[in-house]
Amino acid sequence: MTKKNKTDLFEVMRALGKSNESSQRNLAKYLDFSLGKINYCLKELKKKGYIKIKNFKKSPNKLNYMYFLTPKGISQKTKITLSFMKKKMEEYDDLEKEYKKLTQKKTKN
Repeated sequence: MTKKNKTDLFEVMRALGKSNESSQRNLAKYLDFSLGKINYCLKELKKKGYIKIKNFKKSPNKLNYMYFLTPKGISQKTKITLSFMKKKMEEYDDLEKEYKKLTQKKTKN
């Protein structure tokens, strides 16, 4: 799986964490993904055990589904978020060091 696909799956998990009652069409619009891409992502997340998909049994429209993050999905989303935050903190630290070096050189001249 490519880095882009992992990012897409994470974005879908983030959106589902905000609201379970989203249709694929609403998710696609919210994330600016195609409907096919949302469908692919949901199937991948289900295959990995990160989400559960349930339809409304009493609904006359059998196309209505609810998407739930499983405990495994919540854990994975948290791990990805922490990894992302750690990476950004490291980037910030590197930029701060570079900035200090540049300002020290400037003050010496």
